[in-house]
Parts: sequence; C-alpha cells; structure tokens
Amino acid sequence: MRSSTPSSFGRLKAHPPYAAPGQAIGLLGGSFNPPHIAHRMISEVALKRLGLDKVWWIVSPGNPLKRRSETTPLAERLVLCRSVAKNPHIIVTDFEADLQAPFTASTLAYLKTRNPLVRYVWIMGADNLATFDRWQRWREIFTMVPVVVVDRPGWRLKALASKAARAFAAARVPETEAAGLAHRPPPAWTFLTGPLSHMSSTALRNRGRRNQASC
Repeated sequence: MRSSTPSSFGRLKAHPPYAAPGQAIGLLGGSFNPPHIAHRMISEVALKRLGLDKVWWIVSPGNPLKRRSETTPLAERLVLCRSVAKNPHIIVTDFEADLQAPFTASTLAYLKTRNPLVRYVWIMGADNLATFDRWQRWREIFTMVPVVVVDRPGWRLKALASKAARAFAAARVPETEAAGLAHRPPPAWTFLTGPLSHMSSTALRNRGRRNQASC
C-alpha cells in the first residue's frame, strides 16, 4: 500500500476537532462497539499522566479486523460514546468516516499533515498492544507519533512480551517520565498502570447476545 503523503489526500471533507498549535492531543481510536467505562478510564489516565489538553475518541466507521455484521451503525455508537465520555476534555468525533482509508496509519498521516504543529499521542489499551502486529503498517505508526499504552486486566505480561513491544523496546520511556512523552520525537512509548476495569466491548456484545437468546 502506498504511503499517505500530503498530495495523496486530495480534497477531503473530513473535519477533525479544532486543536491549537502546540497543544497535546491524545487519540483513542476504535469501533467503540459499544463504548464503556474502560474507554473513559484509559482516556482519563492518559489526560492526567501525560498532561494532555484533550483526548479525541476517533470512532471508526468499522474495524478492518472485525466483521461488519457485528458493528452497530456509526450514528448509534456516536450517541453512546457521548453518553459514556462525560468529560469536557474528551471529544467524540467521526471524521475518520470521511477519510479514504480506515487504517490508523492513514489517519495519523492526515492529522499530522493538516496540523503539523499539534503534538499527537496515540492511546491504546494493553490488549491492543498484545496484537498490534496485526494492524496495517504498525511499525510506521510507532514512528509517526508517541504511543501510550494503558494497562488492562490480564494483559500486562502479554502486551510487554508482544512483537511490537519487543520491536520498539529501545524506544520505551519509563513510566516515571510519562509526563514528557508528548514532547518526545517518535518512536517513543510508555506503559502506564492505573485503575483497571474488566469491562470490554466484546464482553458487552456477548452479554447482549445472551440476553436476546434468553428472551
């Protein structure tokens, strides 16, 4: 797949939220199918520990690694996200639906081209780091923006032993220096511990199926 250079974007109608030059913006992407308290906890840990100005929830039109038949319509997920976020520093956005490719590397390239003076940080849970090598152009993502990984129940050891963690072991920043992560040139990533929630989108979907089956 060709790289997403500025000229490759063409004229797009995508409108991400406003960010002023110099601001530090955390990006939490995903299908949010459905959103839950752990999404907010991860966001609030990143906001506090990294000193971010905002966290954007980038609600994807669909996860390329998941079947579309399992995904609730985007408009419904946006409503649910706004009801769960409940934090003025968390902004829910669906601008990725107007991009040409539903992949994180392309989204980051677009944002960095649109606002080169904004400091973006990619946020993910430890469960995502454990399987990050399945993402398209995952190595490129690590070289585009700093990355913060927030612990998730039962995933710490798998995440830190993952292919991605081992590939970028030399770029890992101690948790005690996380506050400066947004100002570091990539590759740079850190692993944060904090409040843990066992809630997950998969568990919520499975619970919903069981409830429907029992009706």
